[in-house]
Amino acid sequence: MPKCLIIDGMHESIVHKLQEAGVDVDYKPDIIRTQVMNCIHNYEILVVRSKTPIDKELIDRGINLKYVARAGAGIDNLDLEYLKKTGIEAINAPEGNRDAVGDHTVGMLLVLLNKMHIADQQVRKLVWDREGNRGTELHNKTVGIIGYGNMGSAFAERLPGFGCKVLAYDKYKSDFSDQYVKAASLEDLFQEADILSLHVPLTKETNNMVSNEFLNKFSKNIYLINMARGEVVPLNTVVYGLETGRIICAGLDVLECERMTEFSQDQKNNFDILTASDRTLFTPHVGGWSFESYQKISEVLAEKIIDKLR
Repeated sequence: MPKCLIIDGMHESIVHKLQEAGVDVDYKPDIIRTQVMNCIHNYEILVVRSKTPIDKELIDRGINLKYVARAGAGIDNLDLEYLKKTGIEAINAPEGNRDAVGDHTVGMLLVLLNKMHIADQQVRKLVWDREGNRGTELHNKTVGIIGYGNMGSAFAERLPGFGCKVLAYDKYKSDFSDQYVKAASLEDLFQEADILSLHVPLTKETNNMVSNEFLNKFSKNIYLINMARGEVVPLNTVVYGLETGRIICAGLDVLECERMTEFSQDQKNNFDILTASDRTLFTPHVGGWSFESYQKISEVLAEKIIDKLR
């Protein structure tokens, strides 16, 4: 009977599904890294969300590990190269939170276009400023999506009713045009996009992908939505974009450092500038974190693990 260790809080469905498939599950959401290090040799399967990096130090202790399953889409906290080198397979569950991300991206964009975040605060202070909160329609705008996997495609699927043009660039895909999107080059996005939405994983290629130079390649000033990872668009680049007007407004669900008490001085300075602006909208990395996705991620991950074991 294969043994599985779950080290983060998960929906109960993952435990039930794995046990029904004959897996011996130890569900320990309160376990700390040192305890994981001391017991990981007993398990063939490790399920993690974001409690601890799955790095060489931990992997070397997992002498019986066959699978590391990440509860979510991103796998940047897994040392994929070393896992592959040691013959351990990485599994993730982007199908589980794609709908939540699609909804959240649309929501952030509509809030920014219609200045809802500003108007709400003003009305609460008895300020009734209709002209100052005049909105911008999504109709007839060109939305550029970078990264057309589960998340990018979920966003695109929600856009047809708005009457906008949707272009998508994905370095690792071709000929993926469908009823929701037209496959495009990066140059097409630079030329046509009014809105840029990011849905790429964090890799060596995408780390600091959106730089000042990158922003300056757009022929129009843009609305920027980052639903990927904070490191894809450093805070200093967002500040540059807002100060130069290259970014009209920015919606950020992620930060390059999400342990906010650990900001570097430069990060803190830039964050202070951004939070003082009414052209920014922040959410705490909850784009894929709905009540429904919490369950779906667990179910998808359990099914994938069971398929591998078969």
